[in-house]
Amino acid sequence: MIRYIPLILKSSLRNRRRSVLTILSIGVSLCLLGVLMAVYYAFYFSSPTPDQALRVVIRNKVSLTSPLPLFYANQIKQIPGVVYLVGNNWYGGTYKDSRDPKNFFARFATEPEQLLKVRPEMVLTEDEKKAFVRERTACIIGKPLAESLGLKLGDRLPLQGDIYPGNIELTVRGIFDAPTNNEVLYFNREYVWEGLPEARKGMVGQFTILADNAESVPKIVRAVDDMFVNSTVQTKSETEQAFQLAFTSSLGNVKMFLIAICAAVTFTILLVSGNTMAMSVRERVKEVGILKTLGFSREAILGMLLGEAVMIAIIGGLIGVFLATLICLGAKHGPPMMGVVKTMAMTPPVVASTMTAAILIGLVSALSPAFNASGTSIIDALRSTD
Repeated sequence: MIRYIPLILKSSLRNRRRSVLTILSIGVSLCLLGVLMAVYYAFYFSSPTPDQALRVVIRNKVSLTSPLPLFYANQIKQIPGVVYLVGNNWYGGTYKDSRDPKNFFARFATEPEQLLKVRPEMVLTEDEKKAFVRERTACIIGKPLAESLGLKLGDRLPLQGDIYPGNIELTVRGIFDAPTNNEVLYFNREYVWEGLPEARKGMVGQFTILADNAESVPKIVRAVDDMFVNSTVQTKSETEQAFQLAFTSSLGNVKMFLIAICAAVTFTILLVSGNTMAMSVRERVKEVGILKTLGFSREAILGMLLGEAVMIAIIGGLIGVFLATLICLGAKHGPPMMGVVKTMAMTPPVVASTMTAAILIGLVSALSPAFNASGTSIIDALRSTD
């Protein structure tokens, strides 16, 4: 079959308009398929960073919005393997105009000194760390988020309260960089708790633990949940990566949603390419008869027809991968609310899956018409008027 490759290349573009339109339709469809695969891979197959692998998030078993008692922290710290622990509260609130998507970002009231220990990957100068710990109204903000909002050191950052009453005015004392979770705002929890009832001061949204090593993480997860299994407020502990995935899954069955769309896209491509190949083969029945007269075997003709379909699908697949790569790169500069989606990329496994899908689509769409055409007798093929 290798010697027939030049003939396959020439025949695949014999009807240039139809071939180009088919390639573009396959390319756009495989672009969507590639992006969906990249999202799926980012959600379910991406590996945690070394720091993420050491962290455990503890939340209320009922829901993410239900708090935990603050005194749980003293008991959790006694579990073997726990090095540091920090309690975080989702502040919510409104920054400037809530209708602008870029003004929606994660805002946590936390314990500054403990946060810096639990998240050592956050890059800050010593002066920034000291100011964050010392000043009641100080806050630190991720570098990408600061650039998006146009904030710099010393700027004021006002927030209008909703979950917590009253408004607060923060001062940017640090701009950190980190491999993950770098589009978030942290500030002192004591500043938020001023004026709140004592009962509400004793509740936190979640605890984050830094373990001594990755092998201790599963043991800590079991130990924490077993510790409070008979308590009024039960806990659900999981790795930081699993927690982020669970937060995404709260929007619905994301996995089934992605699989369903991928299946629909693949089926649509099959219909388009199958119809195109059927038209192309039908027009070439007489040519098949001539090839057989010249001594070409049925297997050789079948291989050439399938090769043409696969060639068109591969070209469309390469275009689709290129477009999907551009979309993934663009997503990295999207708003903070995109979360895990911003980490998607056309990794080698995703590219390989997309191109494999392209080849299979080419083969499946052309198999039936090519098989029937290659089996046509010389007399019937030469009599064809199509």
